[in-house]
Amino acid sequence: AASHWDRAIRAIGGALDLAATLPPTVPAALTRGLRAVGGRGTVPAWKDDLPSGGRRRRPTRPPPAVDAIYLPSCTGSMFASATGGDGVTKSLLRLAGRAGVRLLIPDRIAGLCCGTPWSSKGLPDGAAVMERLVCEALDVAQAGRSLSVVSDAVSCTDGYRHLLAERGSEARVVDATSYAAEVLLPRLRVERRLASIAVHPTCSSTRLEVNDALLAVAGAIADRVVVPDDWGCCGMAGDRGMLYPELTAAATRAEARSVAQGHCDAWASVNRPCEIAMTRATGRSYRHILELLDEATA
Repeated sequence: AASHWDRAIRAIGGALDLAATLPPTVPAALTRGLRAVGGRGTVPAWKDDLPSGGRRRRPTRPPPAVDAIYLPSCTGSMFASATGGDGVTKSLLRLAGRAGVRLLIPDRIAGLCCGTPWSSKGLPDGAAVMERLVCEALDVAQAGRSLSVVSDAVSCTDGYRHLLAERGSEARVVDATSYAAEVLLPRLRVERRLASIAVHPTCSSTRLEVNDALLAVAGAIADRVVVPDDWGCCGMAGDRGMLYPELTAAATRAEARSVAQGHCDAWASVNRPCEIAMTRATGRSYRHILELLDEATA
């Protein structure tokens, strides 16, 4: 899978696209049967609240000068955006364009990953393959320069930091939300403010100290920013919430009650799997905060 990650992602996205065209009982019954044979810890459970497949990641044409290297998360290729919109990758590229910032998505991006699917499962061979592929792509993109590396899913930001540290790289990895708060937001003009927005910090955004940036971006586009008192880990943990749906149901129960008791105009987080978990738990459409920033600015 690590050696052919582009194909693996397209297969997952294609399966989700196919499932979305069928009566919900068909893919649900199929995955139930596969789980009975292959085990609950191997085959994800399909539910009709899962999104369809996302778009394949593509490199950008190299600009005359580059300000940062952008590595879109493969979760955006697996899963479409919450509302069928463009998703965080196109939003970040538009935001950068408005701010006059030049981002480079490197060649071979479609086959790259932060390595967490292997390292988190104790699969060192796959992790080593992906580590090599990522570092080779970054070496070509850096071309001797010292450029920041931006990731648009905070758990992937964490993964890339570990991956590059293992390789001995000194490249600075920054989450897209922090990059937006520090670099893009001061150069943008907010034209369409929301009355209120509920945000879901994540485990990785807390560990990497991205929450202040999340709240800064939310505060720039909404008059009232709500962090539910009972927020916590959504339980998705990569694919665990799809393998064991009861895990996310239990983990999000208290936060979902808090969200249901209030009214907000939008709901946001900084990681696609976490957004899926929170959408499932609350019935509200959680999106990446940068998608909302894109819609609010000019």
